[in-house]
Amino acid sequence: MDGERVLSIDAFRGTAVAAMLIAGNPGNAHAVYSNLQPAVWHGWTPADLLFPFFLVCAGVVIPFSLGRRRRAGIAESALIGQILKRSAGLFLLGLFLNFFPAFDCSAVRIPGILQRIALCYSAGALLGLKTKPSARVVLSAVLPAVYAALIFLVPVPGHGAGILEPDGNLPGYLDNLIFGRHLLKPGFDSEGLLSTLPAVAVLLIGTLLGDWLKTPRTMVRKTLGVFSAGLPLTAAGLLLHPVLPINRPLWTPAFAFLGAGLALIVFGLYYYLIEALQWKRWSWPFRVLGANSITVFAGSVLLEKILRLITVSSGGVRLDAVVFIHERILGPLAAPVPGRLIYAVLAALLWIGLTAPLYRHRLSIRI
Repeated sequence: MDGERVLSIDAFRGTAVAAMLIAGNPGNAHAVYSNLQPAVWHGWTPADLLFPFFLVCAGVVIPFSLGRRRRAGIAESALIGQILKRSAGLFLLGLFLNFFPAFDCSAVRIPGILQRIALCYSAGALLGLKTKPSARVVLSAVLPAVYAALIFLVPVPGHGAGILEPDGNLPGYLDNLIFGRHLLKPGFDSEGLLSTLPAVAVLLIGTLLGDWLKTPRTMVRKTLGVFSAGLPLTAAGLLLHPVLPINRPLWTPAFAFLGAGLALIVFGLYYYLIEALQWKRWSWPFRVLGANSITVFAGSVLLEKILRLITVSSGGVRLDAVVFIHERILGPLAAPVPGRLIYAVLAALLWIGLTAPLYRHRLSIRI
């Protein structure tokens, strides 16, 4: 297994990408399925789980990647350099996507999804290189605990400690102190600095999944082991909710455990179907997206921004291309809600078509 490509990893990652494309391309931001929108604050919807799923995917490949490079004779110092170089590339790509198209240095958002993936990847890969799985098990519990302790023990000036509301919480206060205007919205950013701690824990859980898949156990035994880890993590997240609510913007420990646990459960199902039972055909579209997930994510964000720059005159008003496609082309084809769903699904199909040739030729665009 160590030297083989695990198709279920690509399929699982691709499913998260497809869900992201559908959730991120509703056509009309004011009228979408509720499950395609994240929870406003406390609570969760399926859309909230996409980022933890991505982080588990980013973590699970690390043991395989490090194993291949070690077998190739790459020195540890060179491995560290490669990890830091890739992390820097992801971070800079995320900054570029935030800069484009305004290129306004005075108010550009510094945190972001790719920036958080970069920070989590660098921490997870370095820990995967230097520590044993047992140490990462401890860290995956300690990091969310430390994060929660900081929230409840460190007072925010003018508000006090233990604030879990949009205003006055410690992660938002620190982000505002460090980044100022360069946040997603004034005073708070869901991909901020302090809340990266539980996100790193989720990625570390992904590395532990990768370690488990590399063992010589049978596929059925591995599947059971994945479920055995996913179920208690999910339960922990749900049980913590009354005390420390499940909250994606704050990345509370309850949210981190719930997201990681459900990711393991879903992946366990994929692993059993694709690897153990060899039911592969259904997963092809997802494997196509998963093999070039960063390319698809960055490309979809860039394309959306470009389409928003293009305006079309229709009915005496100027509409950006996204609204025009949704309201003037797809809208008449079906009732309003199905029309919006058509727009979202077409966005996913577009990227499957664009990346399918890369997948057929076993090409992967990497940062």
